[in-house]
Amino acid sequence: MGKIFDAYQCVGRLAKLYDAMLTNSGLPARLALKFFWGLDSTAYEKFLAQAFAGIPKNFCGRLLEVPVGTGVLSLPIYQKLTGAEIFCVDLSDKMLDVAKSRAVKMNLRDVKFLQGDVTALPFADETFDLVLSVNGFHVFPDKISAHAEVFRVLKRGGIFCGSVYVTGENRRTDFFVKNFCERYGFFSPPYDTPSTLEKFLSEKYSRVKITHVKSFAGFVCVK
Repeated sequence: MGKIFDAYQCVGRLAKLYDAMLTNSGLPARLALKFFWGLDSTAYEKFLAQAFAGIPKNFCGRLLEVPVGTGVLSLPIYQKLTGAEIFCVDLSDKMLDVAKSRAVKMNLRDVKFLQGDVTALPFADETFDLVLSVNGFHVFPDKISAHAEVFRVLKRGGIFCGSVYVTGENRRTDFFVKNFCERYGFFSPPYDTPSTLEKFLSEKYSRVKITHVKSFAGFVCVK
């Protein structure tokens, strides 16, 4: 966990580069997304759509995002959820600082930010109507505990949704993950395939839908 914390503290300090990659902004980011992740502009838009597919239109319940990162993808979504109560958690205070600053600029003053560990969430059982995790679970070293905590804080009938890296879909991506992302603490094995992810989630949730675009799976689960 210390290696991961250090890696994402560094990312927080280089937020402009990180955000450009996540938003497919600028030629270097577009080339990197296509070369390392197989995401051209069309595939990127599909990836983005599946990452947030589980959030109902006009959602007005209590939502937890973990990890929020810099908020570059999710905060624009939250601008439209004017009736929702939103909590954002991340291990890295540097990432949270960027997300908080972005939220202020977007006038999202009611979104709450907390530094915390996904394996020990500071919330009571069945607190949230929806838990969102965009590209988080391939980072967490203790995935079993992370899943257990998400399940614990989610209300019966609530939605768990988001996106995650899956292995076995693109050789170049898998090589990059193993030799760069793991080495420098950005990702933590083991990883699911789309089928093993569906099997695992189906054992916990009453309804599960899995999609995937290249090496990213989208999931929408109902507790």
